[in-house]
Amino acid sequence: MKPFRNLQRSFLALALSLGLSVAAYAVELHVITSGAFATAFKELVPLYEKQSTHTVKISFGSSMGAAPDSIPTRLSRQETFDILILAGPALEGFIKKGNVAAGTRVDLANSTIGAVVKKGAPKPDISTVAALKNTLLQAKSIAYSASASGTYLSTELFVKLGVAEQLKDTAKKIYSERVGSVVARGEAELGFQQVSELLSIDGLDYLGEIPLEVQQTIPFSAGITSTTQHMKAAKELIEFLASATAAPVIQKTGMNPIISKMPW
Repeated sequence: MKPFRNLQRSFLALALSLGLSVAAYAVELHVITSGAFATAFKELVPLYEKQSTHTVKISFGSSMGAAPDSIPTRLSRQETFDILILAGPALEGFIKKGNVAAGTRVDLANSTIGAVVKKGAPKPDISTVAALKNTLLQAKSIAYSASASGTYLSTELFVKLGVAEQLKDTAKKIYSERVGSVVARGEAELGFQQVSELLSIDGLDYLGEIPLEVQQTIPFSAGITSTTQHMKAAKELIEFLASATAAPVIQKTGMNPIISKMPW
């Protein structure tokens, strides 16, 4: 009987060893994403978790700005994440600062800017540059994002169209919530933001993208933080997000997927 007991102990030790090694690799990845990719990411995470041993904890924050929940503010408070997903130019800034590990940026999707009004309201014309300019000047109130799209509108487009001075009293930057929510409540007549952030909100009529001649296409990208303890798992998640499997979900939510080659 003694050899049998020894054999049992050996099998038990092996099973425990294997179980602990599997558990050690089943990590929780903490990911923060800005609004443009948020809808797609929320749909993709359950699909990823079905085919992975890892789980994902999602946080949300704008790509830029000083709002309390913005990604720059949260990083300045020493909050820790494994992956950041945000506008590519903003991610590059975090790479330069050392927050994101060099060589880990992967572009996931291209995003464009669109416009909305409250459901049932008159639909102004934004189909041409001239029509967009006229609509901006006629609007009694305009809401735009405090993140990437809003920065482009307020610092470049309004200036280019020659309406920056006229919009000082009617155009308002929105912090810590989506522009579409403000428009749906009737607090702004016209709203601009990344298309994917507008389409997910009820109570709106979508006017379309702003004209190609003045459009800004922004890549939204993922990068692995320099503080992560789960580099291998983080790479696996990003590979999934940049795969053909994820592309239809990204497309459905109003972005143009990019099936990227991994930099590692």
